[in-house]
Order: sequence, then C-alpha cells, then structure tokens
Amino acid sequence: MFIKLLLAFVIIPVIELAVLMKVGNIIGIFNTVMVILITGVWGAYLAKSQGFQVVRRITNNLEQGNLPTEELLDGAFVLVGGALLLTPGFLTDLSGLICLIPQTRYLIKAWLRRKLEQKLASGKFTVHYRSWM
Repeated sequence: MFIKLLLAFVIIPVIELAVLMKVGNIIGIFNTVMVILITGVWGAYLAKSQGFQVVRRITNNLEQGNLPTEELLDGAFVLVGGALLLTPGFLTDLSGLICLIPQTRYLIKAWLRRKLEQKLASGKFTVHYRSWM
C-alpha cells in the first residue's frame, strides 16, 4: 500500500511537472497554460454530460427492475475521469479523458473484466474481511 501512495502523491506529480516544464519550453508558458485550461473546461463539460447519461441509464434500469452494474461501473469511471481532469497536467488529463470517452471506457472495462475472470478461474482472487467491532 505504501508503494501505491508513494506513486500517487510523489512520483506522478514529479512526472507531471517534468512534462509541463518540457512542453512549456517547447510551446511557451502561455500556450501551455491555455492547453491546460481548455482541457479542464472540456473535461468538465464531458464529465457533466457523461455523468447525466450514466444517471439516466441507472434510473431506467432501476425502474425496469434491473441491477445497473455496468452503469455503476461507468459512473465510477466518470467520477475518476472528472477528478483526473481537475488535476493539472497532461498525463492526468489524458487518463481522465480515457475514462470519460465511452469507447475507451468500454475497452478498459472489458480488459478489467478479463483480468478479474482470470483471477477467479486461477483461484488467485481473495477477499479479506475485517470486522470493525
């Protein structure tokens, strides 16, 4: 767990800063800031529209008596994608857009599903339960 936290809070921001500085040297500081602002605004719009679509599909499934499993997973991806787009940087923006675009989100979900099925089939999937009482 420590390695994951180190990656999330130290290594990724350092890589983002290096990329921002390199791009700033190539296209200029003003253009770099404008690209970051434009991707943030476009990402916020995309997250909002995708979020509304996901909520609408969840509501429709619940009204029909179906469990909205795919839609809940889509909602998680939209939430993560929106958070990544709010984080300044090119790599996080790219990751956020990948989570928000339905076609790429579908590919990631298919990949995750295959990985989970492989773990379940091999018996490597375990659930740890901790009682809080």
